[in-house]
Amino acid sequence: MSDQPWTIESIRDALGNPALAQRFLSEINRAPAHKLLQVFARWERIAKDTIAAVQRGRDIAAAEARGERPTGDWGDATDRVLADADRIRTRGAA
Repeated sequence: MSDQPWTIESIRDALGNPALAQRFLSEINRAPAHKLLQVFARWERIAKDTIAAVQRGRDIAAAEARGERPTGDWGDATDRVLADADRIRTRGAA
């Protein structure tokens, strides 16, 4: 995202996935006033992480399209991702 401050709308848009965006909107709408900033900050971080992950994926795809190896440490994260998904599912998340 540019230098613009994050808003509910920009977080929703950055999440990309309609189900995830709906979850965010549901949580932000149900948050009590004293927890609103905390909920917003958590989802802002998720949105920033999502944008960064998308950019990394685009960078990798562009490098591969040019026949190059991607720069940086692009180790196989399959096991970590699967473990994270299992952990999240046990907490009731989609």
